[in-house]
Amino acid sequence: MRWDALSRRLRWAAAAGPRRLLGPRAPPWAAAAAAWPSPSSSSPPSPASCWSCGLALPPASPPPRFFCPSCRALQPPEPRADLFRLLGCERSFQVDVGLVQQRFRSLQRALHPDFFSRRPQAEQNFSKQHSSLANKAYRTLLSPLSRGLYLLELNGVELEKGTDAEADPEFLSEIMEINEKLSDANNDAKIEEMENFIAAKQEELIKDVSRAFEHDDLQEAKKYLAKMKYFANLEEKLKKKKIPS
Repeated sequence: MRWDALSRRLRWAAAAGPRRLLGPRAPPWAAAAAAWPSPSSSSPPSPASCWSCGLALPPASPPPRFFCPSCRALQPPEPRADLFRLLGCERSFQVDVGLVQQRFRSLQRALHPDFFSRRPQAEQNFSKQHSSLANKAYRTLLSPLSRGLYLLELNGVELEKGTDAEADPEFLSEIMEINEKLSDANNDAKIEEMENFIAAKQEELIKDVSRAFEHDDLQEAKKYLAKMKYFANLEEKLKKKKIPS
């Protein structure tokens, strides 16, 4: 289903909500759906039928299904939801940031908890979970670093605790030197120079990470992402230095 068509259906379903409340009451077990684990739980159940009307739900193709096609009840988030799939993106390090922003806004307009205040408690809870998950997906996919780390995670690869474990001595020496220069930057011109230098380094590393993923070289991607974490820390230090004391 094309994303624009999905967006129209989501808005229609949300608008149709209050009318649906005049229909048959949900079965007694519907309230239990409100207590289902959130998507972050280790092994939440995967519903095979609508929690409200009991309709068997066939597997959804991307993007995921949010409403029952029969009674239009909002369904719980998928267990261990794929954040790329949630925003209708391919699993790739290269994403269209503008499209990610557009699809995030579409989801928030359709699934925001404010639109479910008159719906059953289960749907109110589900809308909060969906909204939280959409925010997480947006934050993760928007940043090249978090997007790359998430791609590694999906492939069973994670950085060791502490970035030092991923870096070679020569690179660590370079980072120490940059840190010293950053500490010595005591005027706007020097701070701007450091800002441009760090930004250029990050752009270079982003290209390296992209090439590594294109060649399915996860270990190489992991190495460059570890370096990106160092420069991300430098960026944070730079931001604090720019804030007037």
